[in-house]
Amino acid sequence: MSMRPKNHPFNQRLRALAASLALPLALATGTLLAVAPPAQAQKRLAPDAAPDDIFLALRQAASSDNAALAQDLAQRLSGYELPSYVDYYRLKPRVRDYSASEQEIRDFLSRWEGQAIADRLRNDWLLALGKTGNWTVFDEQYPKFILNDDTQVKCFALNSRALKGANVADEARALLTSPKDYGQGCSDLIATLAQNGQFSDADVWFQIRQAAENSHATVARRAAVLVDSGDVSVTQVMDRPALMLAKGPGRGAANHQLYIIALGRIARSNPSQAASYLNDAARNLTSQEVALGWAQIALSASYKLVPEASDYWRRAKDAPLSQDAMQWKVRMALRDGDWKTVRKTIEGMPAPLRSDITWVYWLGRALKEDGQNDAARRLFESISPNFSFYGQLALEELGQKIAIPPGPTPPGAGEVALYSQNAGFKRSLKFYQLNLRFEAIREWNWELRNLTDRQLLAAAEFARQSDVLDRMVNTSDRTRAEFDFTQRFPAPHLTEMNAATRPLGMENAWVYGLIRQESRFIKAARSHVGASGLMQIMPATAKFVAKKIGMTEFTADQVNDINTNLLLGTSYLDMVLNNLEGSETLATAGYNAGPGRPRTWRATLPRPVEGAIFAEIIPFNETRGYVKNVMSNATYYAAMFENRPQSLKQRMGTVAPNSNVATDLP
Repeated sequence: MSMRPKNHPFNQRLRALAASLALPLALATGTLLAVAPPAQAQKRLAPDAAPDDIFLALRQAASSDNAALAQDLAQRLSGYELPSYVDYYRLKPRVRDYSASEQEIRDFLSRWEGQAIADRLRNDWLLALGKTGNWTVFDEQYPKFILNDDTQVKCFALNSRALKGANVADEARALLTSPKDYGQGCSDLIATLAQNGQFSDADVWFQIRQAAENSHATVARRAAVLVDSGDVSVTQVMDRPALMLAKGPGRGAANHQLYIIALGRIARSNPSQAASYLNDAARNLTSQEVALGWAQIALSASYKLVPEASDYWRRAKDAPLSQDAMQWKVRMALRDGDWKTVRKTIEGMPAPLRSDITWVYWLGRALKEDGQNDAARRLFESISPNFSFYGQLALEELGQKIAIPPGPTPPGAGEVALYSQNAGFKRSLKFYQLNLRFEAIREWNWELRNLTDRQLLAAAEFARQSDVLDRMVNTSDRTRAEFDFTQRFPAPHLTEMNAATRPLGMENAWVYGLIRQESRFIKAARSHVGASGLMQIMPATAKFVAKKIGMTEFTADQVNDINTNLLLGTSYLDMVLNNLEGSETLATAGYNAGPGRPRTWRATLPRPVEGAIFAEIIPFNETRGYVKNVMSNATYYAAMFENRPQSLKQRMGTVAPNSNVATDLP
C-alpha cells in the first residue's frame, strides 16, 4: 500500500504528538525526537568502601541512568568477582542515552557472549535501535536476542517489517493486548500500521479503548493522534468522564467513541449511572456503538461484581472485546451458571487465549453441561497431565483423584557436583548473597535453558544444597517426564511448623501450600509492600497478632525468626479461617487481600457456587492466582503427607452468598 506523504495531516498529527509528549517517537520517516533523562545526583561512597557496597552503588547509578557516576564506580571495581556486570552497569546508561558507540556495544557482546548479561544488553540495545529507527542494525541483532521476552522489542520488530512493506496487521493484533507493556515501540507500530493502511480507524479506536480500560493514558493519547479525535482529548475524557457524558455523544464517530470511553470510566465508580447515560444517548448512536458502550459498562461492572454485569454483557451482544473483557464475560457467566455464554465466549477467543489451561478447562465443563461428553473428555485429557490448579480439576473430571507420581532415581553426587562449577550458578549465588534476587533468578534461569530432565533434577538438588529453595522448586518444576515432588514441594522446618500448627489444630499441608506461594521458602523474603519472612507478614499484622496471642515481649525485628514468623503467620491464618466460617478457599483469599474482601465478594453471589468458580471470579488478579496456586499446592502436600490421593474440589468446597458480621482483623 502507498505511504502518506510527509506533509499529510496524518504525519503532522504524529509530529504534534511527539512534541506534546516530549518523548522519542521514531516515525515512519526515520525522524527521532529524543529527550535524554536527567542524571540523578547520588551519595558518594567513602574511599575505603567495601567492594560489594561499591557494586551496589554502581547498580543504582546505572538504574538512575547516571553515566558519569557509573563510570567512576566501575573504575573502582577492578578485579571484582562479577566483571561482566561491572562492565554492563558501566555501559547501560550510555546505551540508553544513545551516547555509546556501536563498536563499544559490539565489543561488550563479543566479550560476554553466551552469558545472560549479554542477552540483557542486546535487549537494551534493540530498544535504543528501535527508538532511533536504525533498522539495519536492529534487523541484524534481533534474531540473536535469545529470550525475546520484551513486548516493546517485538513491536519494533514488526514495525521494521511493516516499514519494508510486509503485512503484519494480524501479528500486531495478536501482540497488542497488554498496554502496560507497550512503551514507545508498540505506539510506533500502531502509528506505522495506521499510516500505511494496515490498521483501520476501528483498529486504532480498539487500542484506545483497551488503553483506557487499563488506565494507560499515554498509550491512549499516542494512539488518539492517529484518528480524528473529536471535540475533546482522550486524556480529558479519561480524567473527567462526567463532563463528556453530561454533554452527550454529539456528532461524528470520534465524539461517539470518546463517549463510549467515558461510559467505561464512569462505570468504574457507578455502573448503574453509566447505564442510565447510555440508555438516554442510545438514540443518537449506531447499534454497534451502543453495543460497545454496554461492553465498556459491563467490564467495569464485572470488576465490581455487581449483579447487573451479566445483563450488561448480554446487551453488548457481539461487540469487539479486549482479551481482558472476554475473560470477564466468561467469569460473570460462570457466576450465573450460564454455560451457553461460557462456551460461546471461549470459542470466540483468539487461539492463544483460548488455549490457556483456564479456558480449556471451563470450555470442557461447558461442553459437558451440554451433553457433549466425548468432546469434554478430550479437553480434560489434554490438560490433566499439567500439575496445576486446572490440571488437577481436569483429572477429577476424568474420575481420578490427585496423587503424587513415582519419583525418579535421585541424582548422584557426581551429577550434582557439576553445577557447583557452573559460572552462571556461581553468579546467581553471589547475587543471592547481595540480596539481589532479580539478577540471581535471571542468572540461574539462564543456565537452565536446554537442560534434560536429569540435568534439571541435579541442578535442583544443587539448589537445595545451596539453600536456595526457591530455585530448587522452580528448577524441578521444569521437568517434563521425571518428577521429584520432594523438590517441587519441599517441607523444611517441619519441627517448627508442628510447634505452630498443632496447638491450633491446623493442617500442615495448607500452611506449606501458602508458604510455597508466599515466599518460596526464602526465610528473609521481603515484599515490595513490607511483608516479611516465610509467611510474608505485614508489620501491623505481626503487631496485632502478637498482642492477641499474648507475646508481650514482641519486637518488629523478630518477624524473620522462623519460629516467630510461623507462630504469628499460622495464628493469623487461623483467625482468618475462623472468621470466614472454616472455608480454606475464603481464608486463603483473606490472607492475601484482607479478610473483609472475600466477605464482600461472596455477598455479590446470586447463588452458591463451587469453590473453583469463586476463585476464578475474584476481581484482584494477584489474589485470583494466589488462591488457585495455594489450594493446588495444599492438595499436593496433603497427598504427600497422608500418602493417599486427594480431591481439590472437596478442598475448595462451596461458597455461598451469605456473609457473617464484619471483622476487626487487619
